[in-house]
Amino acid sequence: MAHPIHQANKNSPYGDLTREQFHKKHQIFHQHGYMLNKQNMKIWTQSWSPYPIISPQLRGIVAMIHGYASESSWLQELTAVAIAKTGFIVCALDIQGHGYSDGFPGHLPDIYFILDDCIQFFDSVRNKNPKLPALLYGESIGGAIAILVCLKQQSAWNGLILSGAMCGLSKIVKPTWPLQKLLPLVASIAPNWEIGMSPGNYKSYKEVWKRKLVNKSPSRNRMISGKSTAKSTLQCLIACKIIERDCHQLRVPMLVVHCGQDEVCDPGSARNVFKSVSSTDKSLKILEGMWHMLIGEPNESVETVFQTIVSWIGERADKAQVNKGRSKL
Repeated sequence: MAHPIHQANKNSPYGDLTREQFHKKHQIFHQHGYMLNKQNMKIWTQSWSPYPIISPQLRGIVAMIHGYASESSWLQELTAVAIAKTGFIVCALDIQGHGYSDGFPGHLPDIYFILDDCIQFFDSVRNKNPKLPALLYGESIGGAIAILVCLKQQSAWNGLILSGAMCGLSKIVKPTWPLQKLLPLVASIAPNWEIGMSPGNYKSYKEVWKRKLVNKSPSRNRMISGKSTAKSTLQCLIACKIIERDCHQLRVPMLVVHCGQDEVCDPGSARNVFKSVSSTDKSLKILEGMWHMLIGEPNESVETVFQTIVSWIGERADKAQVNKGRSKL
């Protein structure tokens, strides 16, 4: 099965089709709307699932979390549709300050607020489908959030997929001394100050046309240029410290996919997390020569790695279904 990135062009991830025509072509049922979170903010949520005539027997749920300065629509939607076509309900949200969700553009006020939003929405999807196994899929900072969700709800998840996960920041992203030491103070005084620690899309997407396509997203006009705010950078560092401290507690099946030439999220930190987790079912794939965002690679590379990911998801979901059936005997 080909990843839909093959159908994208320089103007649209849906090629020459409208979004609705794209869903119809792939026989995907798409839902979207807003969720009110605990802070009374509107959080944009979406789900994709195969038509019953394509997959009468759903295999599971995959909950996706996007990265910094990204969103759940546009390019990430292509991966959501591709996974849904294999028999899964795929759900995702725009984290605060991103996409169509409320919040200061590109700003992460508190990593725990975002964690709560994810749990609130994903729980609602899982509660509607209690018999289905559920897996988490996180990209970049979404990978860090996915780890935190698993640490808080470990028994609720049957698998964790990390793609370019923020287990640690690279040198070009991490604040230099003395700013790193002063960051808590700076973040409390000027939380929205864009300190410019993020390299933006030019270090994330190898293919130039895909980099430009990201900037053509309809929601991009309310996003920042890729520079992180002081509070956002602090929250990223806090998340990395929690992961480094607590990741040994993880026991869920785990697939870690990380690009070897990632200059945003440190591949070495991903290796360390992989070694530290207590999961007995874990796989690590370092993709040499690739950049931060997998979908930003040439289409042939995207296809090869995606096949590995979707096969892993299917195998763990099917295994969870079998184990659940045995537990009832």
